[in-house]
Amino acid sequence: MLGFLLRLLPFWVREPLLIAVGSVLGVRIMYLAVRDHDRVAAGLGVVFLVFTAIRVHAVIRALRARRNPSPAASADGAAVDAAAQAQAQAQAQPQAQAQAGTGSRPRPDVPEKEHNAWGQAVAAVAVFGALGAALWVAPRFMPSDDNAAQPASCSGGTHEKLPKAYKDTPRPVTGEELCKALNRPDLAKLLGTPEETATTVSSTNNTAPLTDGKVAQPEAEVTFDTYTVNVSATYNELSTDQYVKLMKFGDEKDVKTLTVLGRPAVLSSDHTMKLEINLGSGGSGGPVEEGPLARTLSVALDRKDRGGYCDITVWSTSGALPNDSALLNIAEKVLPRIPERPVR
Repeated sequence: MLGFLLRLLPFWVREPLLIAVGSVLGVRIMYLAVRDHDRVAAGLGVVFLVFTAIRVHAVIRALRARRNPSPAASADGAAVDAAAQAQAQAQAQPQAQAQAGTGSRPRPDVPEKEHNAWGQAVAAVAVFGALGAALWVAPRFMPSDDNAAQPASCSGGTHEKLPKAYKDTPRPVTGEELCKALNRPDLAKLLGTPEETATTVSSTNNTAPLTDGKVAQPEAEVTFDTYTVNVSATYNELSTDQYVKLMKFGDEKDVKTLTVLGRPAVLSSDHTMKLEINLGSGGSGGPVEEGPLARTLSVALDRKDRGGYCDITVWSTSGALPNDSALLNIAEKVLPRIPERPVR
């Protein structure tokens, strides 16, 4: 039906219309293909652009034939205007005879027809150019209906009751505050996987183990397809220097001391724990096994290192780890959101 209606349009309306629509759609599809790295869309965009180029070539040939109405030009590329020229000649003969009888001076009609053809072409290009611009801009102002996965966000629901340790600690950060500081839009880029989105986000207001609930230890965790990042703040009396000495008695590897935002810090590696739970008839779980290697950056909660530290840990199920620069970049973004420990 649409093709039939297009064939009814005059040549100088139909061809500019096809050129305008083809160019707008072709450029738009190619833009989306480059942005989304979609080869199928790129091929479709090339088809539209080639189609538009063919129509432009046809219009150029018709214009040349119209300006130089010779037999060779007509046979070569002015077949589109042949019928129109024949009709114009047929109408011109009676007019010429009438003018010869009355002796009136002939008036050239070709420039007027040329003007009308160009006016129709310009009008068609202007109208459909405006429609193409509207189609181009509309997606930016209209809500998207796609089903693309949205990044997980921190819970904004009812706050859980904080343990007593948080009330006894001056200016402690909560798990939800840690979550908001960690779950940044550029976190995946900092990890070296900018195309990924967070799949799981969680936070808790825990207390440190083996302290009888007297040491606040909030934490937050963000999981991607490749890496998992965990941030915790421990409000004990342990300085970074003492913490490094304890590492020498443990299994931590690749221990490296440094300074982050003017605070003493230490990098270390250790294995996570792997626990399997069997939900079958027996309901028994397997033994605790050694999990993949994790890399941790521990930074003092204040510049004077009066006790307490913030741990930023990254690991992956495959065992791969990002560069230490990723941990440093994350620390530079997260630490300013954690209040420094005040003087006691």
